[in-house]
Amino acid sequence: MAVQDPSISGVPGRYATALFELASEAGSVDQTGTDLASIGQMLDTSPDLTRLVRSPVFSSDEQWQALSAVLDKAGISGLVVNFVGLVSKNRRLFALRDMITAYAKLVAHAKGEVAAEVTSAEKLSAAQVKKLKAALKEQVGRDVQMEEKVDPDILGGLIVKVGSRMVDSSLRTKLNSLKTRMKEVG
Repeated sequence: MAVQDPSISGVPGRYATALFELASEAGSVDQTGTDLASIGQMLDTSPDLTRLVRSPVFSSDEQWQALSAVLDKAGISGLVVNFVGLVSKNRRLFALRDMITAYAKLVAHAKGEVAAEVTSAEKLSAAQVKKLKAALKEQVGRDVQMEEKVDPDILGGLIVKVGSRMVDSSLRTKLNSLKTRMKEVG
């Protein structure tokens, strides 16, 4: 059951597709997604772990020993551990974060959802997320799987990416636009 999503390509896409197919056969698509999301969260919050998976200084054995201990401590087992082990053995850990994102897109595509990436200056409240998901669903006509990112540099507003479309209503972009127009005037 190969699921084709045009936004999934390259090394991360191939690994994510293979994992998705294995998880589908095992009936563990959701559990695999949950485990991968946990790993993604760890990568996002731990600079040391990110350095470990991205640095070519560490051998694949050193990376795998450290990662297997972290995964064991986090309670992640089975298919995801085997997957991360293979990725480590093949020296592709630098792309693990992209593989996790690609897997989430494949799951969303299989469920008939569309993936959206929302960047805000501050963490959105649960009520704001609910309203935003409803508004996006109304626009795209499908359920929306949202990935939230926080970037204080945008100052305010939102940057929303859905597929190949992007709406940038950030304060930073508006100020830069105003600055450009003022330079043109005088």
